[in-house]
Amino acid sequence: MNTGNRFGDIEITDPHAMRALAHPVRLAILEQLQRHGPATATQLSPAVGATPSVTSWHLRHLAGFGLVRDAEPGPDRRQRRWEAVARGFRFEAPADPDDEEGRSAARVLSREMFLRSGDLPSRWATEVEPTLEPEWLRRAGLADTRVVVSADELAAIEDAIEHILAPYVTRDEAARPAGARGVRLLRYALPDGAEEQAGGTS
Repeated sequence: MNTGNRFGDIEITDPHAMRALAHPVRLAILEQLQRHGPATATQLSPAVGATPSVTSWHLRHLAGFGLVRDAEPGPDRRQRRWEAVARGFRFEAPADPDDEEGRSAARVLSREMFLRSGDLPSRWATEVEPTLEPEWLRRAGLADTRVVVSADELAAIEDAIEHILAPYVTRDEAARPAGARGVRLLRYALPDGAEEQAGGTS
């Protein structure tokens, strides 16, 4: 694994690490640590839906793949605190068509992440949207845009989006303007299947 992208994400290339992360509790643990900072297994337990002992086991498993690590001790030095090694993570299916292990592991992790985030928009619409102030409500919502591009052009689009987002993702907390708040940007790139293209869709 190595970091080499604008967001400072950890890049997961090991198929075993992908499969290790493709678990709802482990994904929840990593999200909590990335979003809220260091925590103990006991503190994480209610948010991830597992007992402290099970949460601790999953933390050690994630640590074995370099995704989390020990954090500075808190006020109670008897409790082990954990932190994410990076603010986010990324992975992709290997380009080598013969690397079936890597491609399979990437599919498993992708599927678990889709399942995890699938109900986020509806929960947001039910729980958060009704409470938003007008200035935030005007900027919220979704866009569903279809484009016809090559694989290289799609990569260029993703790169351009990251170029725009990077200064906001990586800036220090002290540099955020007054009134700033967290915003979840869900980006799905869903290419058509070969059969749809053969059918002449546009």
